[in-house]
Formats: sequence, structure tokens, C-alpha cells
Amino acid sequence: MTDLRLAGAAETARLVADGTLTARQVTDAAIDRIEALNPGLNAISVLLADRARAEADARDAQSDRSGPLHGVPVVIKEEVAVEGCVTTFGGEANSTPAAEDAEIVARLRRAGAVVVATTTMPEFGAFPYTESASRGITHNPWDPRRTPGGSSGGTAVAVSSGMVPVGIGGDGGGSIRIPSACCGLFGLKPQRGRVTTSPHPHLWFALGTAGPLARTVLDSATVYDAIRGNVRGDLYTAEDRGSFVEAARREPGRLTVGWSTKPVSPGVRPDPRHVRAVADTARLLADLGHDVREVDPHYPDPTAAFVPQFFGGIRDEADRMEHFDRLERRTRQAYRLGSWVRPRVVDFAMRQSEVVSRKANRVFDAVDVLLTPAIAHRPPRVGILDNAGAVESMLRAMPAIAYAALWNVAGNPAASVPCGTADDGLPLAVQLVGRPHEETTLLSLSAQLEGARPWPLVAG
Repeated sequence: MTDLRLAGAAETARLVADGTLTARQVTDAAIDRIEALNPGLNAISVLLADRARAEADARDAQSDRSGPLHGVPVVIKEEVAVEGCVTTFGGEANSTPAAEDAEIVARLRRAGAVVVATTTMPEFGAFPYTESASRGITHNPWDPRRTPGGSSGGTAVAVSSGMVPVGIGGDGGGSIRIPSACCGLFGLKPQRGRVTTSPHPHLWFALGTAGPLARTVLDSATVYDAIRGNVRGDLYTAEDRGSFVEAARREPGRLTVGWSTKPVSPGVRPDPRHVRAVADTARLLADLGHDVREVDPHYPDPTAAFVPQFFGGIRDEADRMEHFDRLERRTRQAYRLGSWVRPRVVDFAMRQSEVVSRKANRVFDAVDVLLTPAIAHRPPRVGILDNAGAVESMLRAMPAIAYAALWNVAGNPAASVPCGTADDGLPLAVQLVGRPHEETTLLSLSAQLEGARPWPLVAG
């Protein structure tokens, strides 16, 4: 009997396609797990049980079950529009249900997926911990006393706990990679412009993109092949480098991998366990035949590019809300702090993104892939944002984004790759960064690491 708690997206789709299971059976099982686990974890914002069951029944009635995600239950971060649901952005400032799906949700459905729920996030994804006045605290399934990170924390918990095989998050400063690192998942931030942001032309201007959080490299690749690509009006587009699934299934060849534990953010010191995780991964990569060497990335300072787009992104989203007065206190503080970010400032910051990108990518003159810690600190105890205003919250966020946010500014693909557990019982992870547009290299290399050093499929 298949344990659906452990079955990934690709495996679930195969089981439904060959008739071993029905989409309705898989969906009912996911709903049962959500109802059993969510009260203690707070990963789910809205459970769409009746709608999901109806959608599953429709999948079972189809004669063509060839979709790569046919019958697979998925969850969607609540900043992404799902038809009939309020797009809350993690708060209470919107009240009208979306008239239609965002393009990536529509693509998931066309691939056969069944949308079962939306997931919790901090308001506007402003901070890398899933805590808010509206949604409360989301707990890490590996240790409920600890944060799952954020801002895609609800999605990370839903996948890591076995509620669903895969879910959609977003990454504007590390928000796919940080919760993946905290929860033992594979989380790839794609190249800027790889995934459409429709119906919006951008997500935090040059910083943000959407994508899956998954248990396996193949599951991530399967979802990306279903959702990647652009529509008219997207601010950015990415170069097509071929099938992600094919990349996940092939050997990477011999690569030059540079490693560094130097943080981008001054004053941040990586936890010694993360330094050891990088060293252990470097040795493993060398054993696998790669040319591995320590490098100094000579990181540029991304502040002038990141900060205006961070504040500008919050203000842009806040201005689109129906009920500004319902924004939580910390969000209103951030909105006021960003009052200086006028359109000309945003334009300047976006131009600075290109300057930062050119400087950051000089490291790839000598290496194919850069290996770093994913986050600097161990997952903190929940309540890290308690009583913190916007400025204090930004300071508390620094260890989480210290290695991640630069690559949002530069636009490069970057992945959090699990590498076991630490002595505190929580997952360990490293970050792999690739050249522009080269997600396929990261997928092949990550899959090789996964095969050589398998990681647990669910928490515990």
C-alpha cells in the first residue's frame, strides 16, 4: 500500500495515471492529513475541501490523464490569486474573491493538479518568518517550537509535514530558499523572469519570482516545466535552456564548484554547523569528481538596489489593497518608512540591480556553480517578531537573508539543497547558485547530491 504522505508529485501523478489510485482518493487523503496536522502547525490559511474534491472528480472523469501533475494535490501561497478566494497577501486588507486564477495556478490546473488550499504567510512576505497579527504563528514540523522560516512558511510546512507533495511559494529575498532550508525541502529560486508574474507585471520589481517548494529535485523540476514561461506584459523574461525534468534526470558532468562561507551582509556570522555543512558538501562534490575550490566571491553591496525595491514592493502591494486601514501595524510602519521611494527611486534601484548583477556574476568567470550556506542561523524559536516594529524586524531578518537576497538583486537561479540534520534535530541545507539562466545545471547537480546523500522526505 502506497504511503501518500511520502509519495512525491511525480510519483503521485504516475499512480493516478496508471489507475493504481484515483485523484479523489489522493485528494481525500491530503484533506484528511491537513485536518489532522494543521491545528498544531498553522500552515493552511483556507482549506478548499469541497472545491478540491469536485476538481479531483473532474480529473478522474477525464480520458486523458497524461498531465505531468494529474491528480496531484497542491497548495498555493496566499499572495497568488486562486479563483474564488480572497488574495490576502497574508492579512485582512482585501475582501473580494479573485475572479480568476493567476496564470501559474491556471497552468498547474492544466497540468492536472488539484488545488486543495492556500497557505499562510507574513503580510506581503515582508519578513522571513511566518508570523503575523492576522495569521498568528506557523510552526516548523521538525520542532514546533521553531520557525519554519518564510515568507513561504505555510507552503514549506504543508509539504514538509506530508500534507501535500508540493506547493507554490514566492521569493523576493530568499522566501523559497529560507523556509526550504528550515524545513528540509528542495527550494529553487528560478532565474528572474523564468515564471510569469501575471496578472501583475512584476513581483517587487526586479526582486521577486514564484516557484515550488518540493521534497525532491524531480518534483521541483516537474512543477517548473508546468508553470515556466511568460505572457504579454511580464516585465522580465528568461532564456530557455530546455526541459527541467530532463536536467534533473541527467548527470551534470564535471563542474568547477567554488565554495565560500563569507556572508554578503556585514556583521553576520554563520552558525558553525552551517560552515561544516558547506565543507561536507564540498568534500562530497570532490568525491563525485568535480573540481572544488574555495573562492572569495567579492560580493558587491546590494543595499542600494534591494532596499528601495523592498519598500517599493510593499508600498505597491499596499496601494492595491481594498482596506488600507486593516493592514497590520508593522506593515503600516514599513509603508511610512518607504515614503521616500518614489518612481524615480525605484527606477534607479532597478538600474542598480543590473550593476550588482554584473559584479556578482564575476565569480562565474572562474567557477560553474557557487556553494554557500543557505541561511546563517539555525531556525529561531517562534515569536521572533513578537513586539518588533518594522525596523527591528528587518534587523532580526538579517541572518536569514544574509546569503540569499543578493541573488534576488542579481537575478540568478539559486537553490536550497538539504544535507541532513544537525545535532538540534532540525534540517541542514546549503545554497547552490548558478550562472544566469542556468537552472538546469543546478537541477542536475542537486539531483546528483540527492542521490549520493538522500534526505528525509517528510519531517521527523
